[in-house]
Amino acid sequence: MSKPASGLLTGITDLLRPRRRKQDELIRVVNLTRQTEIGARIAVADRGPRRRKGLLGRTGLEEGEGLWIVPCEAVHTFGMRFAIDLVYLDRGRRVLKVRHGVVPSRISGCFRAHSILELRPGTIAATSTEPGDQMQFHSEPSTDTAAA
Repeated sequence: MSKPASGLLTGITDLLRPRRRKQDELIRVVNLTRQTEIGARIAVADRGPRRRKGLLGRTGLEEGEGLWIVPCEAVHTFGMRFAIDLVYLDRGRRVLKVRHGVVPSRISGCFRAHSILELRPGTIAATSTEPGDQMQFHSEPSTDTAAA
């Protein structure tokens, strides 16, 4: 009789365990308002280790790359080797604030933000992204081989 009970407990434990995102999982982000692609290979930082590391240790971002930190209201660039563009989003993924070319050793925040996109410098200008724009997130990255 103890075997079924232990099997039941295992099943309940599996249901309660949060779904783990694959470490390499990438998403595609589109600015619906401007009909422009923000990035085809955006990594997601929604768990402790990935959130703590962020973009530290990297020497830059390629076109179409970035990091979506969720939840997040503020970021720092201490220890980074390159500048980044920042897009602050509310829960509905509407742009609240943008920051162009934030250089290393800075802090930037928006206390109304729910998440932040960290992007290659120049992405905001190239996509004409502004506060009020609506973003759309796709679970699969772009299949465009030229972008990879």
